[in-house]
Amino acid sequence: MSRPLVSVFASENKDNKPAGTVTLPAVFTAPIRHDLVHYVHSLMAKNARQPYAVTRRAGMMTPAVSWGTGRAVARIPRVPGGGTSRSGQGAFGNMCRGGRMFAPTKVWRKWHKKISVNQRRYAVTSALAASAVPALVMARGHRIENVPEFPLVLSDSLNSVKTTKGAKAALANVGAYDDVEKSANSRKIRAGAGKQRNRRYVQRRGPLVVYDVSEGLDKAFRNLPGVELACVDSMNLLDLAPGGHIGRFCVWTKGAFEKLDSIFGTYDETSTLKSGFALPRTMMNNADLARLINSDEIQSIVNAPTTVNATIPKKRNALKKSDVRIALNPHHAEVKAREEAINAKKTDHRPKRKAAAVRSKKFSAQKKSFAAAAAKEGDITF
Repeated sequence: MSRPLVSVFASENKDNKPAGTVTLPAVFTAPIRHDLVHYVHSLMAKNARQPYAVTRRAGMMTPAVSWGTGRAVARIPRVPGGGTSRSGQGAFGNMCRGGRMFAPTKVWRKWHKKISVNQRRYAVTSALAASAVPALVMARGHRIENVPEFPLVLSDSLNSVKTTKGAKAALANVGAYDDVEKSANSRKIRAGAGKQRNRRYVQRRGPLVVYDVSEGLDKAFRNLPGVELACVDSMNLLDLAPGGHIGRFCVWTKGAFEKLDSIFGTYDETSTLKSGFALPRTMMNNADLARLINSDEIQSIVNAPTTVNATIPKKRNALKKSDVRIALNPHHAEVKAREEAINAKKTDHRPKRKAAAVRSKKFSAQKKSFAAAAAKEGDITF
């Protein structure tokens, strides 16, 4: 598979003219799985935790006993003695002042997390592929406006830089020093109690310099604020995606850039250094689904759209419409005929009930008229 060429810039030149080209490694075309990167990063970060726990006797260093029942106080154990406000106070319980915590922490907690080797390698390839996308790198906050090309590859003369002054000049010549200044300006005192625990300052990450052979490079760049170094043979996801966020700004040396194909392999050849690892492939070579569907090759073989002229009949209630019910259950016709025959033999009592209702209404009217006439005559005396 043919891949595009990437320009190689000389770190000592200020004109930003390419000093050569190198083929883009296949790992930069791997699918970008930010969900997998975040998952693997969260597990890897847990492996650096230091065990902590409260002391075994914390909150239990008093001979407290309960007063029992009958004294109108809770049955929580209480500090013995007298002559001090401490005596009589509740002890031991997690609801008590000076008591132990609920479920005291132990150092034998399961601190470390196992991570699948293949998942870890997949996450590294995704982080590397994301580092070659300028939009993702800028979204992460890096300053790459003056960088001539992405990914940024410098000549192997960078390996022989031995002073911080030379490292600063090398980054400034290719427009990468803006990100170092951004990192230096972001340094501030940590918000929280961590400022008292040997981690007083926080600052943003700067460029990651990836090399293959160091001839003084590691000591030259280590004093620049925010700049980190990584050997291409042992790249770590914690450096490529700090915080689990993809898009780290990477500065490559030519030797390290060319070595990526042998480390991660290509789509034609497997890796020579990672046994059993095949470079992940994308689900679709062309993600523009609308363009694929509307292409002449697809439209020439698909069937023409069909139109349906059938009208959907109005829904009728089978419990109220006998013909609909008979269509669903033909036996209902016999049941209906049998019920009609039985009803025909029954005597119709409706006229008699109607006449009785008329008589009742007439009698009720007579009672009302009599009561009204009696009320007019007044009380009856004997």
